[in-house]
Amino acid sequence: MNHIIANRLLTGKVKVALVGCGGVGSQVLTGLARLHTAMLALGHPGGLEVTAYDPDTVSESNVGRQLFSPADVGINKAVLLIHRLNAFFGLNWKAVPSRFPTPSRSDSPNIIISCVDTKAARRGIADYCKRPNGYYNSVYYWLDMGNNLVDGQVIMGQPGFGRRLKKGEQQLLPTVTDLYPSIMDASLPEDDDGPSCSLAEALERQDLFIGQTIATFGLQLLWSLFRNGGVDHHGYFVNLKAGRVTPLPVDSEAWKRFVPKKTRKSRKTNRNRLDI
Repeated sequence: MNHIIANRLLTGKVKVALVGCGGVGSQVLTGLARLHTAMLALGHPGGLEVTAYDPDTVSESNVGRQLFSPADVGINKAVLLIHRLNAFFGLNWKAVPSRFPTPSRSDSPNIIISCVDTKAARRGIADYCKRPNGYYNSVYYWLDMGNNLVDGQVIMGQPGFGRRLKKGEQQLLPTVTDLYPSIMDASLPEDDDGPSCSLAEALERQDLFIGQTIATFGLQLLWSLFRNGGVDHHGYFVNLKAGRVTPLPVDSEAWKRFVPKKTRKSRKTNRNRLDI
């Protein structure tokens, strides 16, 4: 085990912000309720307190590929899913029918889970995590999940990767924007992933079970973090067509295999900081 969980997450309730409740996020949210129940059963003092964010409503093309029924069309995704889980598990989780982050100080999550499909959404989360001082420093982990037609990735990182470490502090895990700094370039175009008019059209862009698969690997990473007190890998690269899963090891040198050489060179000249 190379990475040990932040101790704060074992001493009280863990605040989680789930950003996006679509193909991956709807599966993740259900899994988080099961994770919360298991954590309490194993003696965690507070379990999870989840707030789900999504401005979108359920469309007909979502039914079948996401966890929604025909009767759900037109209802906000976050509000609908949270209502169901609260009733089913006896929870008091919250839904915010808008984008993350909001101006409210009540955001301040300990873990951010992003299930989004745009670079802009990831930039917003990265900017939120970089804000100095105050309640923004409460973010211990950023777990990002994303997918294409038949492949996808899960990357769990810690905001602040590359900064000067305190004596005895373990190396922070790189986030998705550390590994792929081009995400932060607002001049690059977004992928063409507009809304689909039907389930058949949606399945041309994302295979039926890719979202569920990515969600499962992300949830397993969180489960390992809490169940075992740490992890020896902090991500996965999944390809369903090839039947291949490649773990991302917790290794101080591993990021070099994923970060472009130009970024590595800039880090060499300033070993205490990696700008993202």
